[in-house]
Amino acid sequence: MTGGPLYQTTGLASCCCFSGLGSLDRTLGSSVCPLLFHRELYSQFLREMIIQPGIAKANMGVSREDVTFEDHPLNPNPDSRWNTYFKDNEVLLQIDKDVRRLCPDISFFQRATEYPCLLILDPQNEFETLRKRVEQTTLKSQTVARNRSGVTNMSSPQKNSAPSSLNEYEVLPNGCEAHWEVVERILFIYAKLNPGIAYVQGMNEIVGPLYYTFATDPNSEWKEHAEADTFFCFTNLMAEIRDNFIKSLDDSQCGITYKMEKVYCTLKAKDMELYLKLQEQNIKPQFFAFRWLTLLLSQEFLLPDVIRIWDSLFADDNRFDFLLLVCCAMLILIREQLLEGDFTVNMRLLQVWGLERRAPSLAGRHVLTKQPPTLAAGTGWVRNEAEASRLRRPIWFASGFASHFCPLRVVWP
Repeated sequence: MTGGPLYQTTGLASCCCFSGLGSLDRTLGSSVCPLLFHRELYSQFLREMIIQPGIAKANMGVSREDVTFEDHPLNPNPDSRWNTYFKDNEVLLQIDKDVRRLCPDISFFQRATEYPCLLILDPQNEFETLRKRVEQTTLKSQTVARNRSGVTNMSSPQKNSAPSSLNEYEVLPNGCEAHWEVVERILFIYAKLNPGIAYVQGMNEIVGPLYYTFATDPNSEWKEHAEADTFFCFTNLMAEIRDNFIKSLDDSQCGITYKMEKVYCTLKAKDMELYLKLQEQNIKPQFFAFRWLTLLLSQEFLLPDVIRIWDSLFADDNRFDFLLLVCCAMLILIREQLLEGDFTVNMRLLQVWGLERRAPSLAGRHVLTKQPPTLAAGTGWVRNEAEASRLRRPIWFASGFASHFCPLRVVWP
């Protein structure tokens, strides 16, 4: 796709995303605009973590004060600036590899942004950008061969060989930057500010839809500041789900293993027959629910549907209980196939769930409900409005998946 944005949101999309993730900080006081404060703070992060270190690195070959007996490229001291630089490069290379292939089914992230970061592209600032760091860190390989006479030949890869990941996409000219480069910068700064978790593969799939929402907003102000606004939304979201990315917490009550087991507990309460079938075949939730929960279903649906689902997810106070119910609904949607299939067939159904289904079917066949406050506490399933009316339960349903931005509506019988 080379035309306009795949999913055109209304002007409310970015604002709702920002407020739904709590980025409109009300603790700053009435005299301070949260948006302006956050955007200026992000500019400061850029200066401290990319521009200033980049200038220092660019001067390392000129100024000898940076290479001393105490601090040099081979210095193993953890406090060494060189040691920190090399560790940052390891993180950066992993981020770069992941963001280059972000949403490969659309061309959006490979296209140039309308609002490149002026601080980074300012011609008066001669410093090492993240793009240059990646290019200089990646080594070019050569093939070494020795013939019978002892002569050693070294040959570089042929031009017509398969392209590497760094050359997979067209390099934009100086003064331009692709959307994936903006996402790369967001993730790198987040990793620097959060060394305890740094960067874990999969975070790129979380930040991608957030950035897309801001960068394609009809309002030019949201577009212009998409990078800063996405960073703070992503930071607030990660504050709630970061335990999913910390391996040492997997088996704790806040870890991903506990949440995956809750998916099966919910299924057991809603559909015992299907639950017993999956148990009989020894299909554990780790086989499929890990990706569903960790990446918030971003890999199971097309990008427009992901944005639509996240809209409802972030608007719910109990957003991650809501996510468990959605995962349970996804299982019940394919219960007939699961009950008939063997282990191999069912594993494929669960691991490629989104390839054959779209989000409208999720809302159309199994809608999530909650009891009114005046009735006994509990949850239940309804298949249509008539049944909801009979049971006097509200229906959660979506109107206009992938067509326009709108929240899930609650209709009381």
